[in-house]
Amino acid sequence: MKLVVAEKPSVAQSIAKVIGANKRQDGYLEGNGYLVSWCVGHLVELCTPDEYDEKYSKWNKEDLPILPDPFKWQVSKGKNKQFNILKGLMYRKDVDEIICATDAGREGELIFRLVYIQAKCRKPFKRLWISSMEDSAIKDGFSNLKDGRAYDSLYNAALCRSKADWLVGINATRLFTCTYGKRLTVGRVQTPTLAMIVERQDQIDHFTKEKYFNVHLKKDELEVIKEKIFDENAAKAISDKCNGKELVIASVKKTGNTINPPKLYDLTTLQREANRFFGYTAQKTLDMTQSLYEKKLVTYPRTDSQYLTEDMRDTAVYLLGAIRRTFLPDSTNGDVEIGRIINNSKVSDHHAIIPTAEIEKQDLSGLSKEETDILKLISFNMLCAVGTRHEYLETEIKAVCEGEEFRAKGRTVTSPGWKAVERVTKDTLRRKTEKGEKESTLPDVREEQRFFPVAASLSEHYTQPPKPFSEDSLLSKMETAGNEDFDEDTEKKGLGTPATRASMIEKLISSGYVIRKGKQLLPTEDGINLIKVIPDTIKSPKLTADWENTLLQMERGKSDPGVFLDDIKSMVCSLIKDHGSVSEEEKSRFSFIRKEIGKCPRCGKPVYEGRQNFYCSDRSCGFCIWKESKSLTAMKKKVDLRMAKDLLETGRTHVKGLYSPKKDKRFDADLVLEDTGKYVNLNLDFAKEGKKDR
Repeated sequence: MKLVVAEKPSVAQSIAKVIGANKRQDGYLEGNGYLVSWCVGHLVELCTPDEYDEKYSKWNKEDLPILPDPFKWQVSKGKNKQFNILKGLMYRKDVDEIICATDAGREGELIFRLVYIQAKCRKPFKRLWISSMEDSAIKDGFSNLKDGRAYDSLYNAALCRSKADWLVGINATRLFTCTYGKRLTVGRVQTPTLAMIVERQDQIDHFTKEKYFNVHLKKDELEVIKEKIFDENAAKAISDKCNGKELVIASVKKTGNTINPPKLYDLTTLQREANRFFGYTAQKTLDMTQSLYEKKLVTYPRTDSQYLTEDMRDTAVYLLGAIRRTFLPDSTNGDVEIGRIINNSKVSDHHAIIPTAEIEKQDLSGLSKEETDILKLISFNMLCAVGTRHEYLETEIKAVCEGEEFRAKGRTVTSPGWKAVERVTKDTLRRKTEKGEKESTLPDVREEQRFFPVAASLSEHYTQPPKPFSEDSLLSKMETAGNEDFDEDTEKKGLGTPATRASMIEKLISSGYVIRKGKQLLPTEDGINLIKVIPDTIKSPKLTADWENTLLQMERGKSDPGVFLDDIKSMVCSLIKDHGSVSEEEKSRFSFIRKEIGKCPRCGKPVYEGRQNFYCSDRSCGFCIWKESKSLTAMKKKVDLRMAKDLLETGRTHVKGLYSPKKDKRFDADLVLEDTGKYVNLNLDFAKEGKKDR
């Protein structure tokens, strides 16, 4: 009997169906010589500090650093049942081999190994390594199982990553929390990411906009411009001097240029594009792509490759036809250069994200809008990636009037190439054409040609500050962070991995250091203050990017895990040693004046607004109104400040636009506060209307 261990129940069910394990049992499936069970994310995790010593249950600066040797592991809270099921299956006498079928990547390897080791299992295991959940891919994977020990280096890298994050997170978080009297969350990757967001905001805050002027000269269809004159009087003088005078063409330069097709998607590029196209967060894009993967519609999402291997050439050709038949049945094929997406040397563990043949076999009408958007984006990107070069002729005109030089630039497309496909797909995705994509043709002029008289005019402009980060631009910055400090042949650069960058952004938001405002990611006051007090050793993108590169080298068996962890421990010790006491004034950096929003209906004490709720200042009272609850979330609402004030003042608030999932429609109603003495409930009431609409 062989035991197959997957990462999720849905994946286990897909595998079980292919290998014939169709009999359901408690926590696993059985049949055809196989037992198929699953983890539920991480079943085993690093122990908390108090598991090493009871004194660590209290946060004291004097107890730092905490450097476990050896590290201890425990079954994650609430997951004992599934762990014990897996352990029991591993110990069954009829099980002679175990197959690791968790996600084929660093974290998937760690999830399985920790369960295997925590269960003290000694039975041999093999590795299922696949990039697609298609039946054919699963069958092929089981026909080519790898020796589990061949992935020891991948496991070591995952283990080191986990320990390093624990060492930095636990020690730095406790250090700065104890120093400033406020819980301050510090992380190996999230803090350098926050530093970049804060730095960008600082650039915006300290930007001084300057007015400048452009002088335009126009005659018939020709318009030339002299740009960025910061002295208004000088600009007016040039305009007055040239108005009604003769313009002479000094030179006409025509240059042929090309734009190569985009590469296939890795996860980061897909997340950036989905944010740009649809405004989806990086985490939502990852979740939707993972869902499509589990539905067999796309290949493995957590990849950093943008190419396919040579043996996938025929598959790629077939998929291009399937994409057109499924999404663009009326379009023509056009020229295809399949070799552009084939490169064995640039594919390591997983190839680029592409759709599977299932897109024309399955009924796609059951997909959510978000899943459909992502599937189309991946599919259309593949069509563009194999297109021919986009070619255009760029014309630059230089002209002189009264001794002043003016310019004009234009672009004429000579061969649309892959952008013809892009235009069709953008129409399908209902995305507006971006600025700068339209043709800008110039009239046909020649050197020494003269235009008389020209009409002069001024236009007024302002210099623009840097833009706040969107998830698109932040992911790009994370991907290239520290690049200038590495050699060109450095294999891995940037902060985090494609699989972790989305979660880092979400952690910064949930920790209260960053907020989303539309597509923008903005630092909060706490986030700005945190970066002010954190030393460079923790917030340096270069240092953290260097660690990521070392972890990748470790995956390749080219870096020593012990040396890496020793460096992390030394850094933690230096951090604690060097970050001594701070002044009383500095300690108050994170304090703030709380503003009373009303009186507690239970005890009469002031009520304040917190990040997640509105709470009574007397903590022993326990009264609070949560901003979000299961019922309110279902109705697509949360309690805002004005609603909370109404509830405290009158016990009710009128809310417009509540959503009914059953009827799929909006409605208006009152929310009425019910205080049981232990819990605070908000009940719907249609009989009366409150004083204020929402």
